[in-house]
Amino acid sequence: MADPSPATAAVPADWPAPRATTPVDATVRVPGSKSLTNRLLLLAALADGPSRLGSPLRSRDTLLMAAALRALGVGVADDGPDWRVTPGPLRGNVDVDTGLAGTVLRFLPGAAALAEGNVRFDGDPRMRERPVRPIVDGLRALGVEIDDGGRGGLPFTVRGRGRAPGGSVTIDASASSQFVSGLLLAGARYDAGVEVRHEGPPVPSQPHVDMTVQVLRDHGVEVDDATPDRWRVEPGHVRALDVDVEPDLSTAAPFVAAALVTGGTVRVPGWPERTTQAGDALRDVLTAMGARVDRDAGGLTVTGGDRIEGVDLDLHDVGELTPVVTALAALAASPSRIRGIAHLRGHETDRLAALATELGRLGGEVTETADGLAITPTPLHGGLFRTYADHRMAMAAAVVALAVDGVVVQDVATTAKTIPDFPGRWLAMLEGGREPALAAAPGGGR
Repeated sequence: MADPSPATAAVPADWPAPRATTPVDATVRVPGSKSLTNRLLLLAALADGPSRLGSPLRSRDTLLMAAALRALGVGVADDGPDWRVTPGPLRGNVDVDTGLAGTVLRFLPGAAALAEGNVRFDGDPRMRERPVRPIVDGLRALGVEIDDGGRGGLPFTVRGRGRAPGGSVTIDASASSQFVSGLLLAGARYDAGVEVRHEGPPVPSQPHVDMTVQVLRDHGVEVDDATPDRWRVEPGHVRALDVDVEPDLSTAAPFVAAALVTGGTVRVPGWPERTTQAGDALRDVLTAMGARVDRDAGGLTVTGGDRIEGVDLDLHDVGELTPVVTALAALAASPSRIRGIAHLRGHETDRLAALATELGRLGGEVTETADGLAITPTPLHGGLFRTYADHRMAMAAAVVALAVDGVVVQDVATTAKTIPDFPGRWLAMLEGGREPALAAAPGGGR
């Protein structure tokens, strides 16, 4: 039977997630990194010539970014599995749908300031609740005019003038590293460049800021990050690039977790030897939970043992791994504590409350703490696992279902945010590791 794709297969709203009956033994090719794809798309749109993005992720978040850039006058065209990006003068008087994509909400307004005319931003209902004031206030301090009705959130309008003064700004980025990245990414195109200083509790997900700095440098932009909590982008050209997008290591989390749950083996080809992706921390996390983890030139291999070990982990810099790690902890042989993740209350949903609630509905004992979760393993039973339009909640539910009969994942289609056809890929893994081709999501070719 042909592998289903988003364009040809309907995904049921409520998905009876499969239980594993044997140890998994599979090779899983994960699609390109969402974080890298959207950073590379934006910089290609601001570059001094055409760029090629090799094997980018085509998912809801990246298609929203591509659609927004097209609306602004940038050419984003399919070339087989790649995207060809042709920059041009940014036009205004357009609407941008951010969906539930934090990278679109927080990265694109800085570039919209360079458009000629108004750029109106809005998104999904939950997106109106997500914090964005540091971006709005920060851009104003850099000379960008924004009309948000005093909300500090969606909807708002960036009044593009074709240029932006730039300068220095101080923000509190303790709620999201994207506040720093969003102010830096277009900074080379500002008249005076951009200097961002952070004042407040530590910036979460610091590897994502490191990723932004590295991608800017790869594009020939001069960045000074020698002083902690200070980043300076010098004005200048953004160099066009021909670049391949790394596999999304965080998206690999549920698949490699399956090796621990089933006592099997999962191989992920193409795992980079050096990377700025936060998901690379999976290697240490899974080792702490009892897996054998091997990386070589061919990729990563994870093999589970006869039990999952409880852990005490600070995931402040890699909070996106929390849902899958919590699912593993709920199936472990001893209690776990996950710390440093209070900022997850402001993600696609309040992930701490959602995990405690939904695992509790299956009989689990998960308690919120001031900055994380405490998990005491208990026997679990089947039931509906609500996802709150959060792709990582759905992936966590699929991990739990490997060991628990009767788990039904509500709105599994929300996984399209980062991975097309998650159910098809999950079933392929359990059936022996076929490697389905990554089909382009609808709308990818415009």
